[in-house]
Amino acid sequence: MLEIHKEIDTRGLNCPLPILKAKKALAEIESGQVLKVVATDPGSVRDFQAFARQTGHELVEQTSSGDEFVHCLKKR
Repeated sequence: MLEIHKEIDTRGLNCPLPILKAKKALAEIESGQVLKVVATDPGSVRDFQAFARQTGHELVEQTSSGDEFVHCLKKR
């Protein structure tokens, strides 16, 4: 079971807002901690993959359920 240290809800927001909010939330947690982002923008799946590649944070999990997409990032 993945331990979540902070969770943000970006439902209803479109790119780039979920990424911007995730960036802000990542700044508030310690290295090694996990941020969970709940989004409804289908483009967020690709966006978070690119964000992880560009920033070095680890995308530990991506799941979708109905019209919700969950992204879990481990801060580097």
